[in-house]
Amino acid sequence: MKKIITVNVIMMVLLVGCSKFNETEKNEQQENTVIEVTNVLDENTSVVADELNIPWSIDKKDDTFYLSERTGSIVKIENGEVERQKVELEKDLATASEAGLLGFVLAPDFQQSNRAYVYYTYKDDTGQFNRIVTVQQQGDIWKEERLLLDKIPSGSYHHGGRLKISPDGKLYATTGDAAKKPIAQDLNSLGGKILRMNLDGSIPADNPFPNSYIYSYGHRNPQGLTWSDDGAMYASEHGNNANDEINLIEAGQNYGWPTIEGTQQQSGLKTPLFTSGSDTTWAPSGMDYVDGKLYVAALRGQAVIEFNLTTGSHRNVVTNIGRIRDIFIDGDQLYFISNNTDGRGDALENDDKLYQLNLSQLN
Repeated sequence: MKKIITVNVIMMVLLVGCSKFNETEKNEQQENTVIEVTNVLDENTSVVADELNIPWSIDKKDDTFYLSERTGSIVKIENGEVERQKVELEKDLATASEAGLLGFVLAPDFQQSNRAYVYYTYKDDTGQFNRIVTVQQQGDIWKEERLLLDKIPSGSYHHGGRLKISPDGKLYATTGDAAKKPIAQDLNSLGGKILRMNLDGSIPADNPFPNSYIYSYGHRNPQGLTWSDDGAMYASEHGNNANDEINLIEAGQNYGWPTIEGTQQQSGLKTPLFTSGSDTTWAPSGMDYVDGKLYVAALRGQAVIEFNLTTGSHRNVVTNIGRIRDIFIDGDQLYFISNNTDGRGDALENDDKLYQLNLSQLN
């Protein structure tokens, strides 16, 4: 079933609130929905799409966007139309806080294979876990195709979930500590880590730990990954109430959680490039890089934050839109998604939205 809706949005200031995500929330997400959107917020920022349902990841091929929604859909945005497409998974999506259909990235050969990679939380009679699978687009339905990695720890929250393909063609995944702090330091556990694998799910021979997917460890709840032009890898991470982090990620290194956090130091443990400090919370999520700067989505911070790697400074370049979940940069255009329908924000009419910001116009 398809329906077409024309939407106009009035810019408003959002406040943080609280609601509940459950299996009955927006059941219409199972329908294929086409939405025509024509909105402009200011001279630098516009709305590309709205009426999104807890969007989590952004990817783009040519002029077409693909967004994952936590409730179990892929949203395709092409030629000004938004189509919500069903995803058929082997396991039932978990509905715990922060859980669901999370990371999503298109395969490098997507135009030929119609394949993408997905990270999702599920619950069955053995417990609740996260898994990484391939899905294939068949018409307007995505079907789980192949299991790459299973039994990634999950709990009441802290699922990690970001997927990215690196410049060297490896698949990286961030995993949370599942609210079980010690597993972040346990090299026998996949929780609280950044994982690295070949695109077929096998372990790369040059991973830092023999026969292990683990690339780095000591993470609490990392949710953003990106690479600079020189191949340096960066990750964003949620701290404990505050002390959020932006880290330079190096193979085999220990990033300290729960032994240290924020600006604390200890031999053999890595401290962040940037931290929010003990009095401020960003809750950083998706991120991207361009021209010596990292752009990071902030949930609790309700902003897009620009981190200058040369000067060590940072500033908010987007505010007053509410919770921001992911960022995608294409040329001088920065795209980001709000996340006010995720159960922790106050949603405006027609939320959530995909926005476009012209970086060339920033001062």
